[in-house]
This record gives sequence, C-alpha cells and structure tokens, in this order.
Amino acid sequence: MQDFASAFGLAFHLIATGDDDLVEIVSLSLQVSFSALFFSCLIGFPLGALLVVRPFPGRGVVVAILNAMMGLPPVVVGLLVYLTLSRAGPMGWLGLLYSPTAMILAQTLLIAPIVAALSRQVLEGLYNEYDEQFRSLGISRSGAALALIVDGRYGLVTVALAGFGRAVAEVGAVIIVGGNIAHLTRVMTTAIALETSKGDLGMALALGIILMSIALGVNLAAGGLRAMAERHAYA
Repeated sequence: MQDFASAFGLAFHLIATGDDDLVEIVSLSLQVSFSALFFSCLIGFPLGALLVVRPFPGRGVVVAILNAMMGLPPVVVGLLVYLTLSRAGPMGWLGLLYSPTAMILAQTLLIAPIVAALSRQVLEGLYNEYDEQFRSLGISRSGAALALIVDGRYGLVTVALAGFGRAVAEVGAVIIVGGNIAHLTRVMTTAIALETSKGDLGMALALGIILMSIALGVNLAAGGLRAMAERHAYA
C-alpha cells in the first residue's frame, strides 16, 4: 500500500507524462460517454419537446414515469442490459456483451430519461410563452417542437452537459455489461475501483483527479451557458 504523499506524487507524474494506460482509459471513458450522450439527446430532446406540444390522455402519467426514471439504479439497468445481451438473452446472438457497445447502450438507457425529463422542463416555459404565436401562424405540433428545440438550444446544451456528467461518473452498469477488461472495456470509474482494491493509489488518484477536473469543467460550462441563455433571453 502506497503512502498518501507518494501516491499523490505518482498520480501527478502519470498525468504529466501522459501514461499510456491512463490515456487509454480516459479516452475510452470519453468515447463511451459522448456516444451515449449523443444517442440520449437524439431520443431525449424530441421526446421532451413532443411531451410539451402534444397533449394526450395519460400525459401526466408518462411525465411522472419519466421523472421517476431519472433515478433508475445503475446496477438494475446494467442487469437488464446484461440479461438482454447474454447468450441466453434475446439479443445474445449479436455478441455485444463485454464490449464498449454494451456500455454505451447501458449509459444511454440511464441518461436518456434524464435528458428527456429535463428537456421537457426547459421547453415547457418557452411553449407557454410562444403557444399563442404558434396557433396564430398555424404551425404544426412537429414544427412547434422543432422551433422550441432551436430557440431553447442554450438550455438544452446545459441539459446535455448534465447528462454527460451523469454518464462519465457512472460505474455500476458499465462494470456489469463491460466486465472491466483491460485494454477493452476499462473506463475511469471501474479502473478507480479496481486500482484502489489493488492498493495502486497512484493510478486511482490520477484517474480521480482527471474525473474531478471533467466534472468541474462540465459545471463551469453549464454555468456559463445558463448566463449566456439569460443574456439571450433579455436581449
């Protein structure tokens, strides 16, 4: 077991020298999380907008379910994806288990409800403001949804950043479906858990510092975008 000072020294050395294993793990983490975020936004933005502009029976129930799904336990999502992709599962023939694709799928299922629910909240205020204008111009529901997404782009980017922050920090689901395999499915969160259990605190701290830096960057970017959105609204 490394002592505290030497662990921090090794951590900064690994970061400063661009250790190959460290770079590989961080790169895979970003690749998986950005891919999951991309698919989540493709699903969540239109779904959130349609829930705002298209009333239907049971809409309140759908919104309540969507809000509840924001708190989905990652290990439960990981288990469901595992059962689906395992050899005995309905999609086992694809051979995707223990691959980055399985990890992207699990993260997408986790953050798509978050993106959709937060998008609905962001766009609902805009719709209340523009509803009469949409009606007077005879704009269709689909056209109104698209207009809301375009006009609310600053708020939606903030939503996307929140989704990315949730994805990049996730560990339970990705370790179940990815297996934490070296040079294949090992990402920052799973590597931190493994290296800590092995007593290799230098690598664990290096990954932790990078992960915290990413989280801080996401929060700063979200704050900047909120300020930009407010200036845009009052311009």
